[in-house]
Amino acid sequence: MRHDRLPDGFGVRIDPRVRAFSGGRILIGGSPARLLRLAPEAAAMIGDGYLEVTDQRSAGVARRLLDSGVGNPRPRLLPSPEQVTVVVPLRDNAAGLDRLLAGLSEHHRVIVVDDGSAEPVPAPEHRAAVTVLRHERALGPSAARNAGLRAAGTEYVAFLDSDVVPRAGWLEVMLGHFSDPEVALVAPRIVALDPKANALARYEHSRSSLDLGRREAAVRSNTVVSYVPSAALLVRRQALLDAGGFDEDMRVAEDVDLCWRLERAGRRLRYEPAARVAHDHRVSFRSWFARRRYYGTGAAPLAERHRELVSPLTLPAWTVLAAVLFASGTRLGAAGGFATLFAAGLRLRRALAGLDNPNRIAAIYVSRGFAAGVWRIASAVCRHYWPVTVLAVLASRRIRRVALLLAVGEGLVDWYTHYQRDGLDPVRYLAFKRLDDIAYGSGLWLGAYRARSAAALLPVLRFRMG
Repeated sequence: MRHDRLPDGFGVRIDPRVRAFSGGRILIGGSPARLLRLAPEAAAMIGDGYLEVTDQRSAGVARRLLDSGVGNPRPRLLPSPEQVTVVVPLRDNAAGLDRLLAGLSEHHRVIVVDDGSAEPVPAPEHRAAVTVLRHERALGPSAARNAGLRAAGTEYVAFLDSDVVPRAGWLEVMLGHFSDPEVALVAPRIVALDPKANALARYEHSRSSLDLGRREAAVRSNTVVSYVPSAALLVRRQALLDAGGFDEDMRVAEDVDLCWRLERAGRRLRYEPAARVAHDHRVSFRSWFARRRYYGTGAAPLAERHRELVSPLTLPAWTVLAAVLFASGTRLGAAGGFATLFAAGLRLRRALAGLDNPNRIAAIYVSRGFAAGVWRIASAVCRHYWPVTVLAVLASRRIRRVALLLAVGEGLVDWYTHYQRDGLDPVRYLAFKRLDDIAYGSGLWLGAYRARSAAALLPVLRFRMG
């Protein structure tokens, strides 16, 4: 792992969702939530929630805040956009390429990699800075991106698919993150190009799998932002070359694999929603459903490479035990559920020794953790494990009622959480959400069947409290 120092002037802002205790010496937050203890000198550096790097010691504290997830970077240095080459992998989408180039500055260096299009893509006559490379037969998007990566001569490379259009300022917002020498990859928020084309477009506007939301985050496995899609990325070229580029054997989920390999190599990755790139979503039902199912098939090859990270459901054992006991619907089960939560609270309280009112804080975080765990179970039952749920529904009337409650309740809460001003009404949103889950779950089980492996289906229980 590298230990390059953050430069002077680099800032870290404590995330607004983080809670400070004991005069700022104890911070609780991040994803997943964790407790960070700071020395009094370190706490004094943060002051009003902002730390500026001025020397070796403040650089170390800033790095710790970033790596724990309780702080977000506020860089002040900006590499020049002239140090960036834009790589566009392309196959049979000349119209999309024209639209993309129209959204880029004429000064951008652009490498178009034509991955076996039926009609070869000519170099645009009016764009001298555009170079076209061609594969005579389709080798896949990973191979196309790697070809562009090798051909680029700049320090940074932006990958843009031919069905996206960057918004103003997209590049400059992301470039600042590279003033941290450990950052290897930054991704923008991907929004809908035409959010009102039809009902499905309005659902995608609210719930696209490419849109990772409004909140900035470090990209880490087993967190809220565990990967970023390859439709739009900005990378440090040498870091990607050192990692071997994209895995050309993978035709799906190659972006997830890349993020996790970079993370394993000790690199930092960031999601920056202030930078926006619009994506031309699939809004015909057949192509949308097929794409969702295709995404699901990517879990099996990921499991071969990152077995411990691919599980569709990772939960603390106490959460599962309490949920099962409450779901029994008996007085004894309810008593056992509350006893399990109480025991988890006692264990957490020991970790909170030294805080003001540790009992209250432990109760709050155990309650939040249990609620989040139940939410993940409900989501997995409807999405990843729906074939099992259907069989259980056919076998038991009681399970049928519970499954119906979960399917409707989880979908409505999801609608409320992701609702956009011009989004769908809850009834149609719920219908699309369940179809979305059926498509992805079908691909998940199909991929497992083709791989002859259940690794991508197995839940993981954690027996240590974080």
